[in-house]
Amino acid sequence: MGCVLGQHDESGRKEKAIYYLSKKFTECEMRYSPIEKLCCALIWTTRRLRQYMLYHTTWLISKINPLKYMMESTALNGRMARWRILLSEFNIVYVSQKAIKGSAIAEFLASRALEDYEPLNFDFPNEELMCVATTEDYPWKLSFDGASNAMGNEIGAVLVSPNGDYFPFTCKLDFDCTNNMAKYETCIMGLRAAIERGIRTLEVYRDSALVIYQLKDEWETRDPKLINYRKVVLGLLEEFDDITFNYIPRDENQMADALATLASIIRANKEEEMRPIQMSIFEAPACCCNIEEEEKDDNPWYQDIL
Repeated sequence: MGCVLGQHDESGRKEKAIYYLSKKFTECEMRYSPIEKLCCALIWTTRRLRQYMLYHTTWLISKINPLKYMMESTALNGRMARWRILLSEFNIVYVSQKAIKGSAIAEFLASRALEDYEPLNFDFPNEELMCVATTEDYPWKLSFDGASNAMGNEIGAVLVSPNGDYFPFTCKLDFDCTNNMAKYETCIMGLRAAIERGIRTLEVYRDSALVIYQLKDEWETRDPKLINYRKVVLGLLEEFDDITFNYIPRDENQMADALATLASIIRANKEEEMRPIQMSIFEAPACCCNIEEEEKDDNPWYQDIL
């Protein structure tokens, strides 16, 4: 089998050859019918010239129209049906061959095809792929905060999606730690939650200058207790393609602060499961729903009251 890929010049009259391809049929392919051999050659050509044919309209010049046979035939075997599906992604237009010059080079290449060429592969493109990775155009946002009182240390974090959806997290620390250690615990909890959701681009916000500037290498970490925490955070950062740390005022970190405060005022019991807290929005005062139903009568609206 042989083919020539050409393109018209700017005048539209002269043709310029771009690719010459040739290949010998295998022993199995030699037993195909003539129309099946032509279809096989067309499929092989689309595989070799996929980068050209996928984005441009291709004129197929041949003595026989294989497209009409495959697209209009109602009795196709499994091989031909598979070929028809493979051709559906290309924009191919059949043009009848009117002159011998249109196939002279292709026939010449077919008569001198290489014998040690790679076999045909009729599998669908990227058939072995199980999933397709998606890129994030807009980053996720992470805010975290911690609280400490007589009942213990509590942490809270909020993940915000690019669409504006909020995913809050809160936790009670059942061990003694300093205020700065609790801040690092909060950051680690939020980063692990982002990794579990497959987030690759993240913006981290915190109203604590100590944690933010230490992670940005602008401040030195001298406390031995915080050095190990910083190593854990740096290890988690390798799971992200792009991550930034930003300092914000406390009044802009209200939700994470509220979660940490809520966890600090609740006395947790290890033996009992904590139920989630739901937040509702009431659009009207409760007294509006307590109005007695109006009594109905058969009198017209202009009836005298007295």
